[in-house]
Amino acid sequence: MSSSPPERRGGGGEGERGEEAAAPVARAAAGLGRRRSGDPSSSRQRSADEVWPEHFVEAVAAQVAVDATRSAGRLAAAPAVVAVFQVCSTWRDVSRSELLWQDLCRRVWSRRRSSLPSWRDEFVRLHRTAANFRFRRCAYSQLLPASSDALSCRRLALSDHYLAAGFHDGSVLLFDLPAGQLLATYRADPHRDRLGRFSQAISGIILLAEPDECLTFSSQDGDIHVASLDVSGSARRAHVGNLMEDGTLVDFTGDARWWVGLFAGVPGRSWHIWDADTEQLVYVGGTLTDSNAILGWHLLTDLSRPVLARTRIPEPGIVVGCTASSMEVVDLNDSGTILNQLELPHGAIVDSVDACEGRVMAVDSRGLAKVREVPTLQELCRFGTGRRVEGQQQQGTVRVKACMNWCYAIVCSGRGVRVWDATTGAYLYSFRERIGEAAVAAASDRYVSAWAGDSGLHLWDFGAL
Repeated sequence: MSSSPPERRGGGGEGERGEEAAAPVARAAAGLGRRRSGDPSSSRQRSADEVWPEHFVEAVAAQVAVDATRSAGRLAAAPAVVAVFQVCSTWRDVSRSELLWQDLCRRVWSRRRSSLPSWRDEFVRLHRTAANFRFRRCAYSQLLPASSDALSCRRLALSDHYLAAGFHDGSVLLFDLPAGQLLATYRADPHRDRLGRFSQAISGIILLAEPDECLTFSSQDGDIHVASLDVSGSARRAHVGNLMEDGTLVDFTGDARWWVGLFAGVPGRSWHIWDADTEQLVYVGGTLTDSNAILGWHLLTDLSRPVLARTRIPEPGIVVGCTASSMEVVDLNDSGTILNQLELPHGAIVDSVDACEGRVMAVDSRGLAKVREVPTLQELCRFGTGRRVEGQQQQGTVRVKACMNWCYAIVCSGRGVRVWDATTGAYLYSFRERIGEAAVAAASDRYVSAWAGDSGLHLWDFGAL
């Protein structure tokens, strides 16, 4: 394992700009707790806690952090709230409030579960990890060497403690994080009848940490398997696919509430939605992939073609689906109701589509990446990846993969692995490691992982330093 030193590019870091932008907000809040000489109350001797109850100071500190986040990014929250604690000893005592730090973790970092004994420690960890991501401070390791085409990786999924990699042969490998040790190998039903060489190729992975650690994965024939991570190598089939009725399951995603599959091959049956608790199919319909019906069948025998469709859950209750020509937003809580649709005049490289925390990203055929708000699909920012791919996509030679997490967009292409700010579109840096043409990539708040056919499986850990 090696570590990558920080690289400071792009005219200063978010942490420095965040402190400058957060300072006026913090000073304004701090001024609320001080008496002015002309204030009639200045002649009255009152302690600070009589004037400002603890819960009110907590509310002020939380609002200051949220305002700093909105104006200068999440890294500005910590210096802003620290400035509030400097007002007086009474306000400093509020820094010991677990309720305050829990609220800050939720409102600033969208974190509802702590991996550490205290919420304050959790906030510090999240801030440090995001700062490491900003300045390229990470530990790098190679988990697997390159392998034959039959074992080529198709899907990656990350959680706080695990990495799951799904392969062409229907196997899913589970690695422990951050150690990178291989823990278990899960396989689809070996006795299942096959229709095409790649009918059991993995088409999607859901890796959940709560309430119970669970792995759910799908194959192109429509089968869905579930594995409890405390039972090594044991997976049960939760749903039996029907290729002739539904077509090919080209992508699969989900969370603790829903499973979502995107099929191609049979008109009018693009979306399949399951209740994750009962494992029952609750909705079938949609025409998003109807134009790719024939190509959907070809995936069973030929995986060298461009990816047809991608689906992601950017926030609870909403799923986004994207093909090369259009994007749809669907309400999971309302029987698959379409909330928004968008035609993509310049096309989209489907392998570049990813979503996180109410945003979706896609790179078009000109090499221009756009980050949009969900469900409105209004553009938030854009940036050029520096690679024009128009015309190449139809030939199946385009190798632009992308993923995103809470703050950053990661794009893998022939120029290496590069990182942008997903809120402003500012270019940040490029990874030092050259892995070749990536076939698939995934990112979480702490980790980035990628598979390249000629170099194997790679992992970057931004929380190790």
